[in-house]
Amino acid sequence: MAAEKELTPTSYIGHHLTFFQHPVGEGSFWMLNVDSFVTAVLLGFVGVGFLWWVVRGATSGVPNKRQAFVEILCDFVDRQARDVFQGDRKFIAPTALTVGLWVLLMNAMDFLPVDIMAWIYEHVLHLHNWRGVPTADVNTTFALALTVWLLMIYFSIAVKGLGGWIHEVFCTPFGIKPLWASPLLASFNLLFNMVEYISKPLSHSLRLFGNMYAGEIIFLLLWMMAGVGLLGAASAVVLGVVWAIFHILIVGLQAYIFMMLTIVYISMAHESH
Repeated sequence: MAAEKELTPTSYIGHHLTFFQHPVGEGSFWMLNVDSFVTAVLLGFVGVGFLWWVVRGATSGVPNKRQAFVEILCDFVDRQARDVFQGDRKFIAPTALTVGLWVLLMNAMDFLPVDIMAWIYEHVLHLHNWRGVPTADVNTTFALALTVWLLMIYFSIAVKGLGGWIHEVFCTPFGIKPLWASPLLASFNLLFNMVEYISKPLSHSLRLFGNMYAGEIIFLLLWMMAGVGLLGAASAVVLGVVWAIFHILIVGLQAYIFMMLTIVYISMAHESH
């Protein structure tokens, strides 16, 4: 029994990387990662609640510290949107702020100590497998990227019309002249645009997922070093602090990149070729 319960590096990492799943259909594909979904929703409420709390205490006079912080944040996002998008920013700026703040909160869950949180999940919440970083789950990042992708297509059709969007798909970037070559050119245009349309959500989602998943793995490897002795524990602490400081940049940078790509993709939907 002791040998069966012995903790190995494989079982340690496997435990922390196992999702709490619930089947929603037939087959292994139709599995809902409950931990990613619930954590993402809760963090969404945290972000909205924080902004509501700030707005509720906002004054027209001298702003307090939290109001000044949010005003600086909103002005920063609006400035980024203005530099990329020249049209009406009533939708794109709030969307970018919402996406950026939500991704930042989900990324920041990686700062919580994995072993302490695993103990809390198992002994307090009675959840044996629970992963607390939603953006380390490719399903979460792909769902976010796919939502932005659908918004991009919606605005492409809304701005150019269905006929204009279809014309753009089949007639750019190579055109359809001369007419005798138009079927071949239209096929090339369609293929070129399909590659672009497919690559956008893939790169948008996998960039965020890859960075956050790699950061989670490195943290686990460092904490695993602490179990090999005093020297390993000391090394793990030093390297863990260094990586945590560096990871602060990764967490913020990935949220910023995801937000900026959201602005860029929606802005591109408004452009005519």
